[in-house]
Amino acid sequence: MHTQTTGRSQATKQLEVVVTDPGRLYGLLDDAEAALRQIAMPQRSAGILVTRHDPGRYTLALSGTVPFGETREQILS
Repeated sequence: MHTQTTGRSQATKQLEVVVTDPGRLYGLLDDAEAALRQIAMPQRSAGILVTRHDPGRYTLALSGTVPFGETREQILS
């Protein structure tokens, strides 16, 4: 799992999950989602958007377009 922080006026937290062992995918995604949930807790202003770029690469990001407490998924591939 890779961690990347980007930002403008407010920092946006994004985690990238790259997996070559399909058996580890759901555990890594769960861990990344839990980490972002902890970051979102104080402001309660963003949910989590999970994007599948290809079968072995996902990004998870705090998103103001997703209501706090929710996780939404999108597939690009």
